[in-house]
Amino acid sequence: MRRRQSFTPASFPLRETARPLGQWDEGGAKMLLAVNAVNDRPVPECGAWPRPPRGTPTTILVHGYRWAPDGGRDDPHLHILGAEGWPRRLGFGRGQAGLCVGFGWDAQGTIWGAQARAAAAGLALARLVRSVRPNGPVNIFAHSLGAQVALTALCHLGPQDVARMVLLAGAAFRDTADAALTGRQTEVLNVTSRENDGYDLLYEALVAPLSGRRTLGTMPSGPRMATVQIDAPDHRLALAGLGFPTRPPERRICHWSGYRRPGLFRLYRHFLHRPDDLPLSRLHVALPAPSARWAGLRIPAPMLRA
Repeated sequence: MRRRQSFTPASFPLRETARPLGQWDEGGAKMLLAVNAVNDRPVPECGAWPRPPRGTPTTILVHGYRWAPDGGRDDPHLHILGAEGWPRRLGFGRGQAGLCVGFGWDAQGTIWGAQARAAAAGLALARLVRSVRPNGPVNIFAHSLGAQVALTALCHLGPQDVARMVLLAGAAFRDTADAALTGRQTEVLNVTSRENDGYDLLYEALVAPLSGRRTLGTMPSGPRMATVQIDAPDHRLALAGLGFPTRPPERRICHWSGYRRPGLFRLYRHFLHRPDDLPLSRLHVALPAPSARWAGLRIPAPMLRA
């Protein structure tokens, strides 16, 4: 069987992140758990569900396209979902209390196949949320096609089952988000960038051609959502004013800047773990409207005069 080409961002080398999940630390105050979607069911890799103390918050991490929890080079639990990947950047293992769950699903193959499997993975994620919700509040952190999984799960859950979500470069449509958020109290930080415009356009053209549907990258802030455009100077200035300075973009095209750019995870930690300090209303006031698609392209003046 031919091995699929690896699509692993170099910022998460295997040797640093390949730590087994499913072990309590510091007297059971914190735990990292690996769970995978097997069809539409969540299955923990350690073979048993944890029993955290009542009131324990849970943060669930969902990867995007081209990953699969098969133990190979593209296994997210050995990279971004590993202990030294997103969990550590969100504070787990560095004093952040609560249960952190890395949720793996088969997102390899064609985009159409992965999109179809995202529906079953979303149902598995909803079942996972329901299993941990009695312990305390649940938050979700998702990238790329993981946003589709997260929003699908939300449609199967109650109004208060998920407190907050961070969606990075979401490969999901605006009407999907509208339907998922209607009637629910979930608050969303929609992280966008004009660096991702090409990926957004390709997703729209392949998944819903000629439909006029647009991705979360073009979605403005709304009652249950705050959209932050991380490559825009005015948004970066607003974030700095809120106490979250970030670095400027280094390239015009990038699908991973939402979790690779220095400074952003401090924003995500506050949004997920300290909601009273960063209410959605405060973000609504501080953040301007995002720029139009392709605004990141700069056409030289001679070309404009030609």
